Amino acid sequence: MIIGVLTLDFRLHGNDSLKGKRKVALSLKQKVRNKFNVAVSEIEAQDVHQRLVLAVVTVANQTAKVESRLAKVLSMVEAISPAELVHCETEIFSD
Repeated sequence: MIIGVLTLDFRLHGNDSLKGKRKVALSLKQKVRNKFNVAVSEIEAQDVHQRLVLAVVTVANQTAKVESRLAKVLSMVEAISPAELVHCETEIFSD
């Protein structure tokens, strides 16, 4: 079993409320879940208005499948996100 984790760190320019942040987060999470059938969660900085950190997790039986799926998620997020992606990191775990 291969587990892949993609961590996405966004800067939300001009956002001054948690409500605005939540709107962006929910939209991104739902679009990624619907398209790729992966788990997505906000993992850090929940109380910071201008920062959003999401983790995308997927599981497969081959490393290439995990890497490919996470690369596609990253490409989609970069294309559709209203926020600036400032950092991303991919981690692969195998048993």
